[in-house]
Amino acid sequence: MEGPLIDGLYWDSWYGNKQQYSVKNSSRIYYENVLLGIPRVRQLRVRNNTCKVYPAFQSLVSDCYNKYTVENEDFSDFGLKRNPEWTHTPSSRTAPWHWGFVGVYRDGGYIVMLSKSKSETKAKFVDLRLNNWISRGTRAVFIDFSLYNANVNLFCIIRLLAEFPATGGLLTSWQFYSVKLLRYVSYYDYFIASCEIIFCIFLFVFIIQELRKVNEFKSAYFRSVWNWLEMLLLLLCFLAVSFYAYCNMQSFLLLGQLLKNTDSYPDFYFLAYWHIYYNNVIAITIFFAWIKIFKFISFNETMSQLSSTLSRCMKDIVGFAIMFFIIFSAYAQLGFLVFGSQVDDFSTFQNSIFAQFRIVLGDFNFAGIQQANWILGPIYFITFIFFVFFVLLNMFLAIINDTYSEVKADYSIGRRPDFELGKIIQKSCFNVLEKLRLKKAQAKEEKKMQTTDSAQRARREGFDESEIQEAEQMKRWKERLEKKYYSTEIQDDYQPVTQQEFRELFLYAVELEKELHYVSLKLNQLMRKLH
Repeated sequence: MEGPLIDGLYWDSWYGNKQQYSVKNSSRIYYENVLLGIPRVRQLRVRNNTCKVYPAFQSLVSDCYNKYTVENEDFSDFGLKRNPEWTHTPSSRTAPWHWGFVGVYRDGGYIVMLSKSKSETKAKFVDLRLNNWISRGTRAVFIDFSLYNANVNLFCIIRLLAEFPATGGLLTSWQFYSVKLLRYVSYYDYFIASCEIIFCIFLFVFIIQELRKVNEFKSAYFRSVWNWLEMLLLLLCFLAVSFYAYCNMQSFLLLGQLLKNTDSYPDFYFLAYWHIYYNNVIAITIFFAWIKIFKFISFNETMSQLSSTLSRCMKDIVGFAIMFFIIFSAYAQLGFLVFGSQVDDFSTFQNSIFAQFRIVLGDFNFAGIQQANWILGPIYFITFIFFVFFVLLNMFLAIINDTYSEVKADYSIGRRPDFELGKIIQKSCFNVLEKLRLKKAQAKEEKKMQTTDSAQRARREGFDESEIQEAEQMKRWKERLEKKYYSTEIQDDYQPVTQQEFRELFLYAVELEKELHYVSLKLNQLMRKLH
């Protein structure tokens, strides 16, 4: 067979015999990328008479092949039925579907396994061409193969696609997925493995912690938005760990099968597909982890004003968004119907929406719109710019500015956020210093001295002991209730009330009513003395 031997694998013209990719060493040529197994070519076909021909043209058109769908797919053998490339291979249930330009394609079809020999592969292609392996019923042809580069320890899973739409012609596309299937090779990889183990430990601890909170606060736990975000982060982390373990296990199994039989096709596209999902989950997890920082940004006044502004104007923004997207969708539908057949940016309704966002950002093709319709084109463009850019966007900025002015006015009169990270950190440091006996706990002593001074002052002013004791009891109740329900140290939005606490609140309200009645009597006596 032709082609140089590299670690038991043959390399042929799939990557090209170019000097810049090879290094000659005596009679052997070493390439940077090694072909794994053999390439595979497969096609998907549709049945004849899958579409209806208008009766007046049935005498002119005898065959009709519709676009590719699962219902229209051809499963019957054709051509030289004795060979495997002319017989249909069913699709695997676990195989991922492929999104093309004009359709969504599943696995399976009519498969041709190529050889590592250039001459054998060329002869097979000539035979397929002479026997019309690609015909009018063909809707997609895939070429799949995988490469490995030991220099960077990366696998490259390559898929080349040629689509044959029902309108005729040929559309080509390609996908290159570079993934690291052999995870632990260098010392740095083992360091990453230790970090992954630590991450799993922290994930387990945080899950236990959140379950305890749910058990403690019951339904009140779900009233906080930050708790929902915490649960979402834990769920995404668990999914990421599951994807990671599954991909590593499948990589180990597939590589083992490849080493046993190097003349077979290794289906690494399945692993590349799951690696893409794994990367997507990681990206979404990191995004929400950054969003969670908003919970702790109130240590800075400017950041606190920003978060307060966004939370306060959320209702107004939602109402504005409904009005904005009604007008925006109306213009998108207009652009799609008027320019869709001639301007690529408006070829679909989704493309029209994205094109209008680009117009708002200043990226537009006015010449194409005007050429498509020289009357409605300029009218569409001018009115869209006026209503969306000059009116709606300025209304949005006005909502933000008005709310920001209100928030800034609240801060100017001394109103501050309920939770300030700076105070939490400061008090935590003081508590640590007190436990380490590096700082004396003077707060309780100062509080006790203030209470004693207040009682002595009341005795000098003529209050009896019963009134002084009632006042001290009221003060203790007030301090305990404020610490429970109005403390800035409380980070959560909920504080459940027990039966004992409800009784204390009721007694506190009764004592306040008595105190108010006593003050009212004293005030009436004072007014009678003045008159």
